[in-house]
Amino acid sequence: MRPTLRQMQYLIAIADTGKFGEAARMVNVSQPSLSAQIAEMEASLGVQLIERSRRGAMFTAAGEELVRRARSILRDVEDLKAVAKFGRSELSGRLRLGVLPTVGPYILPPASRELHKRFPELRLSIREERTIDLDDHLQAGDFDVIISSAIDHENIDHEPLFAERLYACAPPEDPLSAGEGPVRLKDLKGHSLLTLGQGHRLDTIIRELAAASGAMVSTEYEGTSLNAIRLMAEMGAGIAILPSLYALSEARRDRGLNVRMIDHPLARREISLIWRTTSPLAASLLGLAGPLKTAAGQVLATE
Repeated sequence: MRPTLRQMQYLIAIADTGKFGEAARMVNVSQPSLSAQIAEMEASLGVQLIERSRRGAMFTAAGEELVRRARSILRDVEDLKAVAKFGRSELSGRLRLGVLPTVGPYILPPASRELHKRFPELRLSIREERTIDLDDHLQAGDFDVIISSAIDHENIDHEPLFAERLYACAPPEDPLSAGEGPVRLKDLKGHSLLTLGQGHRLDTIIRELAAASGAMVSTEYEGTSLNAIRLMAEMGAGIAILPSLYALSEARRDRGLNVRMIDHPLARREISLIWRTTSPLAASLLGLAGPLKTAAGQVLATE
């Protein structure tokens, strides 16, 4: 008897959670059912895949290799389903989209409205994640397409959407807050820069800016959102480095917010529509790019 796709799904769930109980909840089955399926899988293959202990599930060498191959098989199955779903050039059905949390809220609402007009049968399933998590889930087949920085992903094709600059938001009492016009790199020297933490492309850029300017990355506070680091900057914790989609949107909403563009080539990032090189959806996915570019352009037009 050969392993089934369902058994492979259960095996991957255990690998992702490290525990049978959590894996069972993830795939919406009872723990005894999941355990029985894994036992049947091991019996059919004639090899032990998992060592069970009170601490959780530990994979054998054979188990780790099978998990790797199972991920690849399930990804191919998802692509096979996509071929049937997107057999035509027009987008339709459910499309799983991953997006950076520093991008999604500012371009997806207007873009989604335009996409619905163009493709009335399209249903977007959207999830915001860090750059590193977007890559993991794209490669695993959990996303059909993502919106991220292409430099952070391998084995992908992409369509550039827009480039945005970074802005400095300083505490009210800081001289940088009182000034106008662009901020030069040397103006950041000695300052503490606030970041979202590791796993974000924005964190990498901020660390490069700190190294080049003589600034430092704050070790006392890592924000969970752009709103959080902006508020911490306003409270005097350091300088928030904000991408232009957020900075310009918030500056229009809050006239008292003073954000200043950082005038340096390091202070920018490029955002693309990204899919796996093996994806059968490439031709269809390009249909998303137009509305996304238009939505971003409307925000960035005042830059």
